[in-house]
Amino acid sequence: MKSLNASADFYIPDEKPEDEALKRVIHLGVGAHPDDLELLAGQAILECHQKADRSFAGVVCADGAVVPRSGPFAKNSPDEMKEIRRREQRAAAALGGYGLLVQLGYPSREILDHKNPALEQDLLIILEAMRPRVVYSHNLADKHDTHVAVTAALIRAIRWMKPEERPQKMYGCEVWRGLDWLDDKEKVVFDLNGADPLLASQLREHKSQLGGGRRYDAAFIGRLRANAAFQYPPAPGPEKLALFAMDLTPLVVDGNLDMADFVAGRIERFQADVRSRIRKFQPF
Repeated sequence: MKSLNASADFYIPDEKPEDEALKRVIHLGVGAHPDDLELLAGQAILECHQKADRSFAGVVCADGAVVPRSGPFAKNSPDEMKEIRRREQRAAAALGGYGLLVQLGYPSREILDHKNPALEQDLLIILEAMRPRVVYSHNLADKHDTHVAVTAALIRAIRWMKPEERPQKMYGCEVWRGLDWLDDKEKVVFDLNGADPLLASQLREHKSQLGGGRRYDAAFIGRLRANAAFQYPPAPGPEKLALFAMDLTPLVVDGNLDMADFVAGRIERFQADVRSRIRKFQPF
């Protein structure tokens, strides 16, 4: 792929020719930071793992320099952290059997600048080269600004594609905010049995993120178990693992839909459900 950000790193774990690697992509995950792919795109990673007829591709947008540094990484400079996190993401991709990995290397400040079209343009180049059937990213109700900025840029990029060439589905998944509040009729539930040990092992490749004692790997599996256990009705069996997602497909089918209004509608339905349930038992 040409014309990507000059800092972009292109990695094909099994060293297949680029054209072949691009053509076999079925699922595409687009995350803001190194380690986000393993948190949000587990459905796609597991579905494509060790499958000859399908491939998962991952895109990481930010360079990873802006990160709390602790433990053995406390004294590393931002430039050193960029290289450390790039290597960690490559290792996670190799372990997960990704068809390919693109790390665009944008500083967070550029991603957050909605007037800068560079990220959107790069994502369009990637989408047109891969033509994925399904795309996974952050949900638009996430509380991390960079996560939301990446998903918004991705939606804008898809809207530039011809309708017949767009992904068939797009999902916004849990990372820095859970989605258990979504109405059950609107909630997408991914069965992630098999996430432990594969996805947990991939997350442990991100040693710079675990070095200060923040065990994202354990917390991630805990979230999946809790999602499954506290579904209503609950999923049978203690071994069940589930990730929740928001179906963002309407936003890429209809380019006139407002992203904020789309999510606000789901929040309003949650609010209405809570009010209705309380008022059933309110004595006045």
